[in-house]
Amino acid sequence: MSTMLLFPGQGAQAVGMGRELAEGLEECRALFSRASDVMGFDLLKLCVAGPLEELTKSCNTQPAIFVVSAAARAALAHFAGGTLSVAGAAGLSSGEWAALHEAGVVSFEDTVRVLRARGQFMQEACEAVPGGMLTIIGLTVDQVREVAAAAGLEVANLNSPVQTVLSGPADRLAAGEAAAKAAGAKRALRLTVAGAFHSSLMRPAGDRLADFLKDVEFRAPQYPVWSNVTGQPHAAPDEIRRLMVAQVVSSVRWTDCFAGMAAAGMTAGFECGPGAVLAGLAKRIVPEASVKSIFDLAGAQEAAKLSS
Repeated sequence: MSTMLLFPGQGAQAVGMGRELAEGLEECRALFSRASDVMGFDLLKLCVAGPLEELTKSCNTQPAIFVVSAAARAALAHFAGGTLSVAGAAGLSSGEWAALHEAGVVSFEDTVRVLRARGQFMQEACEAVPGGMLTIIGLTVDQVREVAAAAGLEVANLNSPVQTVLSGPADRLAAGEAAAKAAGAKRALRLTVAGAFHSSLMRPAGDRLADFLKDVEFRAPQYPVWSNVTGQPHAAPDEIRRLMVAQVVSSVRWTDCFAGMAAAGMTAGFECGPGAVLAGLAKRIVPEASVKSIFDLAGAQEAAKLSS
């Protein structure tokens, strides 16, 4: 069986995440310690105790979710020993950086640095132009594209065949809700996010990230990692760098990513990190898929048994 690894993105954060992993395994504690050295403060304390307002800041939550995801992956490796063979990986939005790290493309410390900067750049872009995001459930992608065009919004996330997220100026969200309901959507929900992620409003953040990544070393992936931008596996290091800049303003083609992994023989695997959103989306994209979420020691132990 070909095993996949999946990594969640911003929005999966919760106060208390990573506590059991860090308390239970030295290799997990060590990851938090290394990340804290990069961040300049106790990241584990922020994850465990909050406050939520501070944890939710993009410059904190993006590296924090990455480190919790890396710790979950380390716990899986600990309990699985040498029995786990990874055939491919993908991550949703900022989680794609975790997937690239796990495939050997970017070092741990550099990933923390990148996500700290990426989050800061995105937060500042959000503050410059108020924006938001809207989840549409129950419409086809083509219908949602029509809604976006009518409301002056952009398609941000293609999460599943019946769940798409729109992004854009805050004053256009009400028009998006009305257009979605008129088109027959089951639900149209505003997300609690800082701004219009994965839209043209993030272009200033993308430009700054491009400059930042000039000093970051990228290596060839040890196994395929699916790109949010193309929905296909990444290629050469320079191309990965370019696509990770484009990702900030591009639609996240998660449906294509997961369907592509399944077509390559990967219908079973593990979601490493807080929450279980990706496991739920997997079933909607490929009904026969089996994705186990790992965010604590019991989950890691159970997953390790499944991998043996």
